[in-house]
Amino acid sequence: MRRRPARSLQLRHRNRRVARVGRCRCRADGYAPMTLVTDLDTPILVIDRAQMEENIRAMANRMHTAGVALRPHFKTSKMIEVAKLQIAAGAVGFTCATLAEVEALLDAGITDLFWAHAPATPAKRARIIAANRHGRVSVGLDSRALVEALAADAAVADVTIPVRVEVDTGLRRTGVDEAAALDIAQLVAELPGVELDGVYMHEGQLASVRGNRADLQNAGSDAAMQLVAAAERIRAAGIPVPVVSVGSTPGWDSAPFVLGVTEARPGTYVFFDANQWRLGSATVDQCALHLHATVISTVREGEAAIDAGIKALSSDGSNRDTSFGIVVDVAGEPVDGLHFERAYEEHGVIEGHVADGMRVGDRIRILPNHACGVVNMWSRIALVDGDRVVDQWTPVARH
Repeated sequence: MRRRPARSLQLRHRNRRVARVGRCRCRADGYAPMTLVTDLDTPILVIDRAQMEENIRAMANRMHTAGVALRPHFKTSKMIEVAKLQIAAGAVGFTCATLAEVEALLDAGITDLFWAHAPATPAKRARIIAANRHGRVSVGLDSRALVEALAADAAVADVTIPVRVEVDTGLRRTGVDEAAALDIAQLVAELPGVELDGVYMHEGQLASVRGNRADLQNAGSDAAMQLVAAAERIRAAGIPVPVVSVGSTPGWDSAPFVLGVTEARPGTYVFFDANQWRLGSATVDQCALHLHATVISTVREGEAAIDAGIKALSSDGSNRDTSFGIVVDVAGEPVDGLHFERAYEEHGVIEGHVADGMRVGDRIRILPNHACGVVNMWSRIALVDGDRVVDQWTPVARH
């Protein structure tokens, strides 16, 4: 008997269909070019090429307007192809979360880097010293002990490591206050093997701001002013501070515009995500990364199980949300009446009255909470132009 094709998902939002189901068309080594994205098996992570490129151009233009250098965080994309697009748009180099990211970018010929982490072990110090033989890789730290250990190892290796002092402007994770920043900067100035490259902050606390966008912008500006004050205090002691660097996508329209800031390090902007949409950093149509999944069970009223769980999506939401992402329609708009707050390893559960209209085989799209965490889960990602797959890209340095 001839099998009937899976039906199109009839779930609608503002008269737009969420998705359609088609045949699985894939290869053992990846995704066949020009295949319809709806023909790929699920779960699958997908990048909208045109929107990603627009996000890259827009942020480069914003930072040019602010008069600051753009040093994006590589941890968001972890893809050399994306990094090259960012460099072409005007990025001066990259910020890295791990030494594996540093080494991957150096291997790709991108040599102006900042490792925003602490070289707390001998092995890490050896790797950062080796990295500085192939490029200029500055290091972030927040203690005299780290400065002394790094300086000693670097001096023995006859290498000078650029150092940035981390200032805590409210996140309360790492970083020091103004007085301690000055003390560390003075030590850096005294020791061979290290040189002061600047000061930096990560205003991650902006993701927890409760209120409207203006409240978040004010918080971003306040954090940047604290950082500038720390830099001025160091300069007043006769020590040059070349770089005053702010970071985080939520603060893109505030912190970089504070007088005295010289560099910005946003990362998530390349794709944006549900967290950034909730914070007002982006509109839903600016989000370029989605996960496609398929309904696999509808045995419970008001629920639909899908083939994507905690191994495909991150639950790293803001304090405004506890979901694993947002169910969206084909235009990327959130679908009213559907919630994704339960997930297991390979299963997710979509809940809400609209789920009663879903059937096994229906295909849905999820806007991830946190792009950085989700990308790191995938060994390959489909790049699409419209509804066609044009390439597949491989995240590097995932561990």
